[in-house]
Amino acid sequence: MKFEWQYTDSEGCILRNFLRRHEISRSQLSKIKFSGGQILVNGQEAHTNIRLVQNDVVTVYLAPEVAVEHVIPVKGDLKIAYEDDHFLIVDKPAFVASLPAPNHPNNTMANFVKQYLIDEQAESLAVHVVTRLDRDTSGLMMFTKHGFAHSLLDRQLQSKELQKTYIAIASGDMREDLPQHAWIDRPIKRSEEFYMRRVVGEGGKRSLTEYWQAAHGDGATLVKLKLLTGRTHQIRVHFASLGHSLIGDNLYGESNDLLPRQALHCRQLTFYHPFEERTITVKSPVPADFSAVLAQRQFDFDETTL
Repeated sequence: MKFEWQYTDSEGCILRNFLRRHEISRSQLSKIKFSGGQILVNGQEAHTNIRLVQNDVVTVYLAPEVAVEHVIPVKGDLKIAYEDDHFLIVDKPAFVASLPAPNHPNNTMANFVKQYLIDEQAESLAVHVVTRLDRDTSGLMMFTKHGFAHSLLDRQLQSKELQKTYIAIASGDMREDLPQHAWIDRPIKRSEEFYMRRVVGEGGKRSLTEYWQAAHGDGATLVKLKLLTGRTHQIRVHFASLGHSLIGDNLYGESNDLLPRQALHCRQLTFYHPFEERTITVKSPVPADFSAVLAQRQFDFDETTL
């Protein structure tokens, strides 16, 4: 992968510092140096301690990446919501895991993305996952096509510059006992009764969820949410703790014949594109099983407002 920048200032700059301005870290510089990458100034190989002068052109070739063998390429129905040379955002259906695990080693989004990269003859076949979703949660998942992009987006994820917006259908009419817009600030820990279950309780990790009541139907509330921390099952646990468990959530609430999974969907991703220097927002349509419950509960709302 090739990147090229021109140094435009008049006072001069050490090459290493110029590269750090472009967020190339020490570890990345080490990989470039020792694993087959290259740094050029005006077409000539250069050490990072040289001094740049105005109008110098700096070219960086990232080191080749080695794809991990345990992610086996598998042909899958991959719905692409956004793609360029650096980023790939896919719309994950429910009942598909994000990453391989002992109980689902192959048919995951990571497996499908690796096969897609092979089919597209991508420069790197390494699968870089930025955001993931629970198996039964649908919606947008973000991958990057090289490690440099992954490190930049991981920083955005930590700083909250990368924003994930979810929609969910909570049981009950939340207008009766909760404000239209609020933050749920309740600690979450692992349940002592069942290893897969999480609960709100003393001694748990701080967990913060922001929500808006978007619409109301027959015994249910459509909510828009943002995660301000990233705990396991955070949205599901928080809403169950409020007495408004998500419809279809048989771990924290009750199952639903029309929706055999929790009513949770990653609706939108917003991030700053570091190479194009602009903010990008990607949206996923409301899935069919979600819409069926909204129709059943007689919701009246404008999807474009979500």
